[in-house]
Amino acid sequence: MNTLFIGAGSMACALMRGALKSGALKKEDTYALNRSNDVRMKELDQWFGVSRPGGGESFDLVVLAMKPKDFDEAADVIRNHLSSKTVILSVLAGIPVSYIREKLGFHGGIARAMPNTSAALGKSATAVTLDRFDDRVMKEAVVHLLDSVGLTVEVEEHQLDLITALSGSGPAYVYYMAEMMQATAVELGLPSELARDLTIRTITGAGAMLEESGLDAEELRKNVTSPGGTTEAGIEALKAHGVEHAMFECISSARNRSEELGRQLIRTEKD
Repeated sequence: MNTLFIGAGSMACALMRGALKSGALKKEDTYALNRSNDVRMKELDQWFGVSRPGGGESFDLVVLAMKPKDFDEAADVIRNHLSSKTVILSVLAGIPVSYIREKLGFHGGIARAMPNTSAALGKSATAVTLDRFDDRVMKEAVVHLLDSVGLTVEVEEHQLDLITALSGSGPAYVYYMAEMMQATAVELGLPSELARDLTIRTITGAGAMLEESGLDAEELRKNVTSPGGTTEAGIEALKAHGVEHAMFECISSARNRSEELGRQLIRTEKD
């Protein structure tokens, strides 16, 4: 597949890095466009050997990876690179397939997906919905691309806003937790480097247990929470300070924002 990424932010770079490393994309067939940041384009060339396309050539796959608010402005550029054989992969939070079709006047296959930046390491959790993929080969190619950067699950489009909040934004929640764990350990007396190393190993080890043990999170938690012990004291403090409510508000707020991003574009178009 000759592939064009439109947008060169964190998500685009994570997908490029993971797919090029896995071999799902070849650097000589992969191109990128970024609205105004020439520095980033130079970085893409240095990092991956990815360059700008020449003129208005069409591509087998066009990946929409700009900020959602920039989609309308980019529509003319996107159309220049579409043909009747092109398929689109959108990783734009909140923007429904129907809006993409209407704005671009596009009738081919559209995959709307929500990976996360762990794609760079082949560790993404990606949800995708596939619409009007009459070409089985291209459908398999898009799924293969997403599979090359982690776990891929096919879902209904109405589920994507919640999945965006859970796994799309999820790494940031974990990074924030790691940030707080490390800062607290330093405040209570550990050297910064030691606190960082122990925090990283704790989180990666817990993730491996979740993935490989066959046990769910609740059971794993109970297995290490002895009555009257240190873990129980820490868990009870988290509960007392409302961490369960905070997590509900975190994911529901992110879902609501994903939905609002789509509504804002539609309202703007109607106005």
